Amino acid sequence: MNKNPTQQASLWRILDAASNRAAEGLRVAEDFVRFALDDAHLTREWKSLRHDLAGLVSRLDSACRHGSRSTRLDVGTEQTLPTEVHRDSLPAVFAASVARAQQALRSLEEYGKLIDAALAGDFESLRYRSYTLAAAVVTTEASCRRLESARLYVIVDGRSSTQEFAQLVETIYTAGTAIVQLRDKQLSDRELVDRARGLVSISRRYGKLAIVNDRADIAAAVEADGVHLGQEELSVKDARHVLGPKALIGVSTHSIEQAREAVLDGANYLGVGPTFPSQTKTFRDFPGLEYVRQVAQEISLPAFVIGGVTLEKLPEIQAAGLRRVAVSGAVLSAEDPAAAAEQFSTALGSDAAAAADS
Repeated sequence: MNKNPTQQASLWRILDAASNRAAEGLRVAEDFVRFALDDAHLTREWKSLRHDLAGLVSRLDSACRHGSRSTRLDVGTEQTLPTEVHRDSLPAVFAASVARAQQALRSLEEYGKLIDAALAGDFESLRYRSYTLAAAVVTTEASCRRLESARLYVIVDGRSSTQEFAQLVETIYTAGTAIVQLRDKQLSDRELVDRARGLVSISRRYGKLAIVNDRADIAAAVEADGVHLGQEELSVKDARHVLGPKALIGVSTHSIEQAREAVLDGANYLGVGPTFPSQTKTFRDFPGLEYVRQVAQEISLPAFVIGGVTLEKLPEIQAAGLRRVAVSGAVLSAEDPAAAAEQFSTALGSDAAAAADS
């Protein structure tokens, strides 16, 4: 660093101002996540980011920082653009504050190189963490809006024929189901594409959502609304490469650690379970209702309880804190699948149930 006193004073003014802007921006962002999203997991992540920033700033010489501060003589304090005084929503406040923090972190990184290259690298790492967290918040907020009324999610196989499959899907949608997922391990790829294309066509007529299990390629080919992934399938990142940024990507999770990771990976919704023994799948472990409670307490991303869900078990699920379920056997094995789906919709308070009565 040049020993010129004027340049040194300017450098410390920059570092001081950038430190303050970054801390302020992160605090405003954290307030949105805490009080608007009510998301304990992401709030904890933003708080950790803010505290880590404070730790890095403490490595800057405090006397130099404060000694160089001259707010009254700062020419920037009177420069205000119209866009800085207008915000039209809580998410807009969040976005502006995050951008402010990230820009300040970049300034700390670049000017910090004149003092301590290692410290500058730590500011860079913090900036990249903020990108991940900001994306998770935006995805969570958008997913909550998009899936606001989605309570019932039904998983169907391909049935014995295209006609039988179409009839089943239509009756399930009519009964108030918000999302139907095609999951069938026995059909050939061409048969899967045929069924998936039919599912999408019917979903469009009813204004509902169509999801394909595992196969992002087939979801893309038929222009489905998204794909659902297990822990052994494609990553969320890879599925995004195939389907694009607007697709719904769900992830089955079996522990709170997996749920937290899925949020940070950019999932749009979670499958939470298995909760009870299932008629259609065999599981070695059952995280059960305790896991449902953990997700309800920590995560605001839409979450569907999976595994052995029946009408009789809904009160236990709701008491644990979640009001969305994904079912298969409880509807498909019923004597009247449409009636079973309608009972679920009514019990879950789905607004689609009202449409089924009209």
